[in-house]
Amino acid sequence: MSSTNISQFVIPDEQPVVRLDASTAFNLLGSQEQLYSHYLSKASWYGGLVVLFQTSPESPNIFRLLMKINSGQELASLKAAALAAGLNEQEVTAYMVYCSAFLANMGNYKGFGDCKFIPNLPEDKLDQLMRASSAWSSDPTVEELWNEVRKPIYSLTDQEKQLGLGSKGITKYFTPNCDLSDSDLVNKFFKVKSVEGYINRVLKSVEAGGKTVYEIRHSAVEEATLLEEDFEGCTFKMTTGDYSPLMARVSENLDQAVKYAANTHEAKMLEEYAKSFRQGSLAAHKDGSRHWIKNKGPLVETYIGFIETYRDPAGMRGEFEGFVSCVNKEMSEKFQVLVDKAEEMLPALPWPKDYEKDTFLRPDFTSLDVLTFAGSGVPAGINIPNYDEIRQDEGFKNVSLGNVLSASYGGTKKYNFMSEADNELFKKYKLDGFEVQVGLHELLGHGSGKLFYEGKFDKNIVNPLTGKPVTSSYGAGETYDSVFTSLGSSYEECRAECVGIHLCLEPGVTEIFGHSGAAAEDIKYINWLSMIHDGLKGLEMFSPAAQDWKQAHSQARFVIMQVMLEAGEDFVTIKECVGVDGKPDILITMDRSMIMTVGQPAIASFLQKLQVYKATADISTAKAMYDKYSDVSEPWASRREIVMARKQPRNILVQANTKLEGEKLELVHYDPSPEGMLQSWVERFTDLVALDADLAKLGAKDAELWA
Repeated sequence: MSSTNISQFVIPDEQPVVRLDASTAFNLLGSQEQLYSHYLSKASWYGGLVVLFQTSPESPNIFRLLMKINSGQELASLKAAALAAGLNEQEVTAYMVYCSAFLANMGNYKGFGDCKFIPNLPEDKLDQLMRASSAWSSDPTVEELWNEVRKPIYSLTDQEKQLGLGSKGITKYFTPNCDLSDSDLVNKFFKVKSVEGYINRVLKSVEAGGKTVYEIRHSAVEEATLLEEDFEGCTFKMTTGDYSPLMARVSENLDQAVKYAANTHEAKMLEEYAKSFRQGSLAAHKDGSRHWIKNKGPLVETYIGFIETYRDPAGMRGEFEGFVSCVNKEMSEKFQVLVDKAEEMLPALPWPKDYEKDTFLRPDFTSLDVLTFAGSGVPAGINIPNYDEIRQDEGFKNVSLGNVLSASYGGTKKYNFMSEADNELFKKYKLDGFEVQVGLHELLGHGSGKLFYEGKFDKNIVNPLTGKPVTSSYGAGETYDSVFTSLGSSYEECRAECVGIHLCLEPGVTEIFGHSGAAAEDIKYINWLSMIHDGLKGLEMFSPAAQDWKQAHSQARFVIMQVMLEAGEDFVTIKECVGVDGKPDILITMDRSMIMTVGQPAIASFLQKLQVYKATADISTAKAMYDKYSDVSEPWASRREIVMARKQPRNILVQANTKLEGEKLELVHYDPSPEGMLQSWVERFTDLVALDADLAKLGAKDAELWA
């Protein structure tokens, strides 16, 4: 591998680190709400450690090693010891930056992009730092852990460069002896048994007689066998007990949080979640989600569990995440106006009313300041639950994470691939435009449209693309995830993004967010230009080694970019050029006068196809269309090299801790620096010895399966 290629996987020393500030909102809470948030945060952080075991074989032991090194002495002392051992300032910084990136992503693969990353210092220098630490001499397991992970930390074979199934990458959702054919067979079994994949992993083994055994292991505290039977010549077992020690910690803290719940719905919600985590019951988590939907306007908003399916190569298994947040009342009022006007805006979507829900289920839509977000990354907005039957028939909630938006998109950095004039508009309106887009994307993107289930829709409904009656639908035991599988996440994000840019042009929409006149027109333009900019930048998330997209949103925006380019008339142009630094560059231009006449009709036509194919379970047509727009052949393969050469690192967010001493709860913030990030994690867990023992036990069990 060339040094140029290696550099794409290195975490740069100048990695930006910013503080996720929740102090204003948290300090407005009463003592009961603060204690409620404290125990929910503890549950989330313990549960977030599950992601280590969902990411790569080496991630749990890397975490254990880094926590031992960083907690073994003051960070200033560790730095001094490393310098005395022969490292220089840059190498010590590179170590701390790598630690920060690892903790922010909960593993050594990026939460946004699924690409592996390595430290910006040589292995021998990292070895020197390890040996110079106090932990090396005081804890014999440190040397053992270092010897186990030192090679995997730096290894970059083609398969290891990205997450994926079989030869396409690394995954912990399937054992290494699985490939696409195994995934397809398990999916067939799930359909017959009406099983969903959110809370399980697939473990494949071969008995002495040669018979293949698939164990579908649910996460749970309790270990049990739920069923064992033959299917298509193989034995299928369904068990519980995955991540047991961590699930126990999550449940125990949810039990504590129940004591401070504000109402019956909050209490029942947490009780059902705890039951789900103890028993491995997806049904209990769904029941908890039903109470969550009904808990309108809480001061402390939370959700926890195996939620998003982006990183499962089959698009069915959820990664663990948990968040705790406080309501931002001012911005929430704007979102409530958006909810109030939603039914007026739905008819502007480009599909017949038969393709829209019979009744718009008015959701809670709040702007939240995040106190805790545990998982592989922090999103800007969320629409949950993801369970089809609840979202379609009972409701959902939308949240916009206000302090995440300001931390991630505020500031005055220079954006690549655009003119100086567009850059100035971006700096001025990017945050405002993104707030509008998040609102529309979550509420009317993910919250719109219906699915047709066999025997539950009018056979006379016409497919607007063919002019003929609908002939396909979701059959018994099928869900959107089980039909669209690996395509599903990106396809749905694409649909929601298209809804956002389509509806932001509707009269009165930007005014809801306080923007009118020339500023509103600039925000609409920036919203559309952002989609092209993010589509081009999204090439960072395409893996040439696997010939596959590794981030759902990035693929979605690349697809939308292609649709806009296909609209023609020079509405959008993307051309190679020479940058001011004399190196290859790319320039995006958009004729803003054509957004309404060329851009919106093109997006409306495409959006109608997305919805119709989704509603009718027409996966074959949807896939053919989506794959065409997702193709990264020339000139995009070459342009990707330019994009990679000018890549800018994403911000790492340093989150606060809540510290309980006696009956007094304190919110502890940290410096927005790699040192602050490391310190926040050292102080996050007060039982590191016992926690390390649990992680060691889980790691040993996984090591047997993933050997």
